[in-house]
Amino acid sequence: MKLEFCVYIFDKEIRRVDMYLSALFKEQSRSYIQKLIEKWNVTVNGKIVSKHEKLKKWDLVEMIFETEKMEIEAENMALDIVYENEDFAIINKDAGINTHPVPGEWWKSGTLVNALLHHFDWLSVINWVERPGIVHRLDKDTSWLIIIAKNDKTMRALQIKMNKRTIKKTYLALVDWIIKESGGYIESYIWRDPQDRKKMTVKNPINPKLAKTKFSVIKYVENKYTLAEVDLLTGRTHQIRVHFASIGHPIVWDKTYWNEKTNKYFKEIYGLWRQFLHSYKLSFNLDWIDYNFEAPLKNDIKKIIN
Repeated sequence: MKLEFCVYIFDKEIRRVDMYLSALFKEQSRSYIQKLIEKWNVTVNGKIVSKHEKLKKWDLVEMIFETEKMEIEAENMALDIVYENEDFAIINKDAGINTHPVPGEWWKSGTLVNALLHHFDWLSVINWVERPGIVHRLDKDTSWLIIIAKNDKTMRALQIKMNKRTIKKTYLALVDWIIKESGGYIESYIWRDPQDRKKMTVKNPINPKLAKTKFSVIKYVENKYTLAEVDLLTGRTHQIRVHFASIGHPIVWDKTYWNEKTNKYFKEIYGLWRQFLHSYKLSFNLDWIDYNFEAPLKNDIKKIIN
């Protein structure tokens, strides 16, 4: 697959080619990007570059991706289908399940895509054959409502709405410690941590992007933890997790931005093994019809609130 685009960097900042591209294509490792550069699969303004060269604003980049062809099989897995019509379906995905297969020997089965191929006869393949019907994704260990597009027309319409932020997603999050205010608003620049590319940060991030999060307090659990309803005003990777951690209230059982003592307590007392984050409301308008969906909490986090 070949891509062509112009570099746009805020404040005329200069980036190394491999660092900029690995931050831009976050699903690919930096070593993969470096291999593409070494194989001359990356050019800047029509010239072959090394991984150490710098990118400037408005540089024209051409990339040729080498993708592994994957044979994906349908699997008879349980699906929690909240709603379905001829154009799309709403799925309440369990935590611990990958959204789609990834290249390599492992993780080609047991994903949401494997289940979708079994349950539905038609799915859009605009987002490549490895991700049929997938309009948007979230963390593996988050339970959430996901939209599945059954045809290309619906996929394009939903992607436009997703980019314009007209699809509203509301989350429930249990965070460490008591938030005394009734609600709050968090705004910061966020993106890759220069010390660890698997983490996001608000402190000197690579290629920073503005992130806005609004929340309201619902109740307290054990008079020590806060259950909050969260609205994303932007959609950055790990945004909710990073924002709450940045104000001293990491999400319970977050494995990356965590409080080790709290996580150990919830594992021993409640058997919790994943972050307490659930996308439970989804609203959008499609073909002049308003859709509003709400999914019940998964049992592993419902028992904690009860």
